[in-house]
Amino acid sequence: MTSIVFPGQGSQYVGMVKDFYDKFKASRDIFEEIENYVQMDLKSLIFDDKNNLLNTTKFTQIAIFTSSVVIFKTLLLETDLEYKSINVMMGHSLGEYSALACSKKLSLKDCCLLLKKRGELMNDAVKPNTSGMAALIGKNSTYIQKLIDENNFEIEIANDNSPIQVVISGDMEEIKKNKEFFLQNSVKKYIILNVSAAFHSKYMNEAQNILGSEIDKVTFNENDIKIISNFNAMETNKISNLKFALKNQMSNKVKWTESILKLEKMGESKIIEIGPNKVLSGLIKRISNSFDIKSINSVSDLDQ
Repeated sequence: MTSIVFPGQGSQYVGMVKDFYDKFKASRDIFEEIENYVQMDLKSLIFDDKNNLLNTTKFTQIAIFTSSVVIFKTLLLETDLEYKSINVMMGHSLGEYSALACSKKLSLKDCCLLLKKRGELMNDAVKPNTSGMAALIGKNSTYIQKLIDENNFEIEIANDNSPIQVVISGDMEEIKKNKEFFLQNSVKKYIILNVSAAFHSKYMNEAQNILGSEIDKVTFNENDIKIISNFNAMETNKISNLKFALKNQMSNKVKWTESILKLEKMGESKIIEIGPNKVLSGLIKRISNSFDIKSINSVSDLDQ
């Protein structure tokens, strides 16, 4: 059986999936369908980005989602990939929405409208540049959390990406002033990220509550594909569990390391990363060497 993983924010680039769009009618049809739902010119945004909007959260999220769904749906029609061969789907942050749409837990229309709203809420959640995020390289989340707790920093772990990569969120001044402290305490690199706010933290609480009301309005579908949620790193195909985890995702830590270890514990061995770039494949290899990983983000990858 196969597990499918979908990337999150940071994997975007201008021109992603243009080769799929040019080669496959199925890809063009999916673009048109999503554009009709969200009433946005996604082709111009993704292929050209003349207005430099692709890295703005409210546009980034729907762009990555669209690219991931285009690749997945095209694979189903143009290759031997079948739903019956897929056991688990999961995604990193916004990638969880890609997983819910591609697993048919949510309709494509409901999912892309939710994600459009999510991007807008996260983009506008707090005054720009008053909060932020930083990637810490070289230590695991347990070590970083211990430093945070011992020093009473107003910082939260936003993403536990791998045993050597942790992303923190917090007040921007707090993020900046503690850089040297972390570097003096065995963190090898401390990279302040170019994001508009402190995602996956308490700064998203109000936005999360608003989105939660929208999530309550949509219909979830039960099927055999399991989802491993960012919020709790637990696998489920039960609707109540999926909804609860999704409603709590935005202001809580992305438990990516735990999620991959959960996949390993389930006995899964084959992973396909679907979406722009190959960020998740790199993270997964740092978490476990138990998986055969294939990344598909261009037409040329279909020949692997």
